Amino acid sequence: MGQTTGDAVVVAEGLRKRFGSTEALAGLDLTVPAGTVYGLLGPNGAGKSTAIRIFATLTRPDAGRALVAGHDVVRDAVRVRHRIGLAGQYAALDEGLTGRENLHIFGRLFHLTGRTARRRADDLLDRFDLAHAADRLVRTYSGGMRRRLDLISSLIVSPAVLFLDEPTTGLDPRSRNEIWQTVRELVADGMTVLLTTQYLDEADHLARHIAVIDHGRVVTSGSPEALKAELGGRIDVVVRAVAELDTAAPVLARLAGSAPDVDVDQRLLSVPISADAVSLPSVVRLLDQAGVDPEDVAVRRPTLDEVFLRLTDRARPTDGPTDGTTDGTTDRTTTTKETVG
Repeated sequence: MGQTTGDAVVVAEGLRKRFGSTEALAGLDLTVPAGTVYGLLGPNGAGKSTAIRIFATLTRPDAGRALVAGHDVVRDAVRVRHRIGLAGQYAALDEGLTGRENLHIFGRLFHLTGRTARRRADDLLDRFDLAHAADRLVRTYSGGMRRRLDLISSLIVSPAVLFLDEPTTGLDPRSRNEIWQTVRELVADGMTVLLTTQYLDEADHLARHIAVIDHGRVVTSGSPEALKAELGGRIDVVVRAVAELDTAAPVLARLAGSAPDVDVDQRLLSVPISADAVSLPSVVRLLDQAGVDPEDVAVRRPTLDEVFLRLTDRARPTDGPTDGTTDGTTDRTTTTKETVG
């Protein structure tokens, strides 16, 4: 048996890795709890794939240590390999073989008997809705089918931990949803999934916990909702007449404790707030009491994209759109006094 680390299935302590003059990991600390999807986010070159390769025993760290399923990835690499599955950024399939033949070969590579490998392949093809294409050459599969086959090929030995390195890159929305559903089913069965992705909505949909890494170390971690709450939100108010801007501005200033930004051309006032600190009805009620009849009111919450950009400091999010639309989660109403009261 390996060392136990409480409920943690993947643990990194001070991981460092350098490739020539490039420091890929600069003291990475990470704790991944069991039975969940854990998202590892970061810009290109942040160290995500290097971390996955170390956890999967494909690369040795220069310093620090990593435990996977209780085993040290350097000293107990063979034991680790028997407890993990890995689906990389590109499907590792032989396109000249059928789906069933690919899975059978993977089973034999894991030292399963021929009969056990065939049975396991059939079970996986049935469960993940690929039985109808099992005897077709993989070169005839759609992109989504190939990624799904590649993913289930990593499940031949029922791993405790599954590493998914950008599993839906290049897929259409329907295929992405199929992969997402597969991941949810695996976690429901008790598997732990460590996911790296460039799609922030993917992490938002799947991950219970997220770590954002930049320059080879974790810069923050928490649930998607907690990370968004730290960034705060905004109130956007569009008034019906330019003359109402001066009346509405003090109302928003009292709510937020700071003067709002004003866009005269758009008749828009915008002010930052703490996340969930202000409700939409309360904003409308206060404006009504001040004699302002707004055309549009929105309490806008940040997206995970904005959190990512702010934390990694590669780009700065704007204060908010000026066309009346948002890409965030927004409580919005186009009001009349009768609809809000």
